Amino acid sequence: MTRVVVFSASVGEGHEVPARAIERGILAREPAAEVDVVDSLDVLGPVVHRVAEDEMRRTFGSGGSSRLFDLEYRLFARTAPFRALGQGVLHRASGGRVLRDLERRAPDVVVSTYPALTEVLGHLRRTRRLHVPTVAAVTDLASLWYWASRGIDLHLLTHPESEEEVRRIAGPGRIVAVRGLHDERFLDPHDPAAARAALGLEAPVVAVSGGGWGVGDVRGAARIAAEQANVLVLAGRNERLRELEGVRVVPFVEDFASVLAAADVLVHSTAGLTILEALLLGVHPISYGWGVAHIRANNEAFARTGLARVAATPDELRTAVAAALAEPRRPHAPRHAALPHAADLILELATRGSSRGSSG
Repeated sequence: MTRVVVFSASVGEGHEVPARAIERGILAREPAAEVDVVDSLDVLGPVVHRVAEDEMRRTFGSGGSSRLFDLEYRLFARTAPFRALGQGVLHRASGGRVLRDLERRAPDVVVSTYPALTEVLGHLRRTRRLHVPTVAAVTDLASLWYWASRGIDLHLLTHPESEEEVRRIAGPGRIVAVRGLHDERFLDPHDPAAARAALGLEAPVVAVSGGGWGVGDVRGAARIAAEQANVLVLAGRNERLRELEGVRVVPFVEDFASVLAAADVLVHSTAGLTILEALLLGVHPISYGWGVAHIRANNEAFARTGLARVAATPDELRTAVAAALAEPRRPHAPRHAALPHAADLILELATRGSSRGSSG
């Protein structure tokens, strides 16, 4: 029986969605497999938990300032000496805890969807303390320090355009663009008219999203979008956004594909997996409303690659929405469906892990 540990993190759907997708993919291929989805924050320790979840929830969940988050990013991701210092602290604080947890679980392969945990796994592998193959799921487009790490055996990408940066950070190793790090219902054909009818909307429709926590200028984006289209606010788990009037508000839903299919345009604040999901459906994405820290770097990459429009001001958003509404849908799903499946590559690596044993 194959044993797989998948590390997620309870700091947003961007980590939990790929973890659940990997679990489903593995069990669909090997029903007898044992897949253990673990919250990284429970393993990394209290210091990381306070920084990664508690502090972020206080700052962003309450609509507070993002200046501290932006400063931390500039120091510990973009500035090499501070990044090395932060990584060293992370290794010392969490390396032993992660290793002991894996020794107890005895997996054949370890997968991480959470950057801090990925960095710890890479350190444990390159220092030869961990003898189990490791996989990093990379669901951002750019700004990939911690998402990618030397020592990781296999990096799985949602965007082929990320390969150059991952290789620059991680060095030699296997890097593969894959499907299967998202809800595969996004690869199914969708009828936008039927999706709109189910929500009581008429075309054109602009969806506005602040991610699972509903952060960024969701209200402002909704007001601007309403000048040109019917508005669908994707509130996630933000209770306050459900009070918006004059727009259709949808809270967190499991079948997100059937809801997003109703839109012609997506205005989204947090980059990441939701941009890919829009592209798969042919919904035109615009990044707006929270351009700080890693999102700023992702916005630069969106503009460079042409994967999404980027608006920094309300006037730029107004122009971007008009331009996007004038374009026909071009779903990326057929091209994406031709990529190898993440679960197949993970199970292939697990075979190597089981032959070596799981000693740490």
